[in-house]
Amino acid sequence: MSCEGCPSQGNCGKDASSCGVLENKHANIKNVITVMSGKGGVGKSTVTVMLAKSLALLGYKVGIMDADITGPSIPRLMHVENAQCFATAEDRILPVESEGIKTMSLNYILKNETDPVIWRGAIISNVVKQFYSDVVWGELDFLLIDMPPGTGDVALTIMQSLPVTGVVMVSTPQPMVSMIVEKAIHMCEQMQIPVLGIVENMAYLECPNCSEKINFYNMEELDAFIQRSGTKLYATLPMLDLIRDINTYMDYNEIQKSIVDQYLLEVAKQLAKDVA
Repeated sequence: MSCEGCPSQGNCGKDASSCGVLENKHANIKNVITVMSGKGGVGKSTVTVMLAKSLALLGYKVGIMDADITGPSIPRLMHVENAQCFATAEDRILPVESEGIKTMSLNYILKNETDPVIWRGAIISNVVKQFYSDVVWGELDFLLIDMPPGTGDVALTIMQSLPVTGVVMVSTPQPMVSMIVEKAIHMCEQMQIPVLGIVENMAYLECPNCSEKINFYNMEELDAFIQRSGTKLYATLPMLDLIRDINTYMDYNEIQKSIVDQYLLEVAKQLAKDVA
């Protein structure tokens, strides 16, 4: 096993001969960031896409790996749902690029995007590994991994086999969701992978008439959650149609784009600072 291309090269203290982290000779990725929750339906994919766009606006080279093999969302959110990926003569996979962001998803391989993926965990885990090791990612400052829900096979495979720099956790204000997200945070602790910050999605509504911020839950519950989990809050996002319809981002006017960009631009800056 070689340390070439690993973001942790020279810093992890592992013996290269016994390290289980995958390498990719067709990539030089500085930071691998997983976007995780533990719970489905909280908007991980949407946050992943928004964060990728914000990082790209700051001038970083960004890629997105869709690790939700049985429920991939990235192609549709990036408005490339009809795209297909191709391979090189050396059987390396070429990612699909949109808005300067490289992406890889199982839906680029399926004949129809609605075709089900009926695979057992071992096959899914191997595909996830290939999406890292066999894709020609090239030079990237950030590879964001859109994780599936839960703390099972895929999450464990990624944390053990990929050189993960850190985790951005996504939650929503409901206490039940917070409890499940804490499970994912504790998993990261046991795997000794830092949780860099939390993005609370669908947290409030902004009145279209007076711009009053209407929280759906008591803010004290969020403060208690952050304190219990020992993490920091990156951002809270509103229920907003411009976020919901992020797949039509390129059709937005400049004002609409600036509204969406503002929500995670500071998160992107903080993330870059945290991993520097």
